[in-house]
This record gives sequence, structure tokens and C-alpha cells, in this order.
Amino acid sequence: MAEDKDNHTNNQKIELPLSAKVEALLFVSPGSTSQKQLADTLGVSTQKIREALDELEAGLTGRGIRLQENKGRYQLTTAPELAEDVEFFLHLEGTSRFTAASLETLAILAYQQPITRPAIDAIRGVNSDSVIRNLLSKGLIEEVGRSDGPGRPILYGTSPEFLQYFGLSSIKDLPEMDVKPQFGTEESPQPELPLDNHLLKE
Repeated sequence: MAEDKDNHTNNQKIELPLSAKVEALLFVSPGSTSQKQLADTLGVSTQKIREALDELEAGLTGRGIRLQENKGRYQLTTAPELAEDVEFFLHLEGTSRFTAASLETLAILAYQQPITRPAIDAIRGVNSDSVIRNLLSKGLIEEVGRSDGPGRPILYGTSPEFLQYFGLSSIKDLPEMDVKPQFGTEESPQPELPLDNHLLKE
């Protein structure tokens, strides 16, 4: 009788909190996920999902996984503090260094996105074609649309991988700066990304 009771108890479904369900969906998701997708899947309101995301984020503090938000979409990523350990484990060390030109372009793009390549060229004073191709190949930036200007040039923005690489939960976590179109001048210095020196190529 006691054994039958134990089996019955084990077969009962344990109801986990909504934050745990959200965590499971984000864990198996191949990419970032919107609040609406999570709400539709779990049959709850987006407000409930927002509360669950806040609870999940708080619960992940101090752990090896972080909740990342980018343009209203969410995903689980490794903690930025563990970047070197992860790179070593995956044999990626030494493959993700950046030139000064790449970091300069990333900083311009991060603070002024969405932005076109000609606009980046105008700020840097040099052609940025090869730099942008390199950043696209690394997955740190992405095409986000087209400008309404002549020729409708491509608009670029940062990607979720950019946030993960630089240890940001959201683009809002970038250091505040009064960035104007003429930055790079004496009156308005170019912004810098929050990075360690080991990211810069010699």
C-alpha cells in the first residue's frame, strides 16, 4: 500500500511557477523570443509574462546564465564574467579580437543605430565597407531596414550577440552619453564601448 501511494505521488504533475516555464521555453528556443510568443504558448497575458521575466532575471543574479533583452525579445545567455572560461572551453580564445577600426565602428553604430554605412563613413572620415562586412560576419551587427534617403541605403543596428559579447543585458545598459551627429570632434568625443583591453588586437 505504501509503495502504491508513493507511485501515485510520483505520477502527479508538479506545477512549476510561471517563471520556471518561461525559463524552459527560453532555454530550448533557437533564438530570441517575444513576450507575445511566450504568452500565447503558456496561455497567459503579456503582463504576467513581464512579471515572470522580472522574477527570472532576479533569480539568475550571481549565476552563470543571464536573461538578455534586445528590441523587445528575450533569450538566455552565459554570464559575461565567464566569457574567457567559455571561450577556452569552446576553443575560441584568440579568435574574437577586434581592430581599433572595428571597435570605433561598433561604438558609433551602438550609439547612433539605426545608421547607414555612408553616415558611419562621414563620422569616421574613412570607408567602412570592410569593417562592416567583418562585423556582420561575426554576427555583432545586423541589417534592420533601409533609409528613406537617396538610394535607400541599408540601416544597421547591433545584434543580440553584440549584447552578449560586451556583457550587456540591454542596449539601454550602454554608458549614457550625449551623442550628436558631429561626435568625434573636440566638442563631442567619440563614445567608447565597455570592454577589456584583451579584446583589442595588437
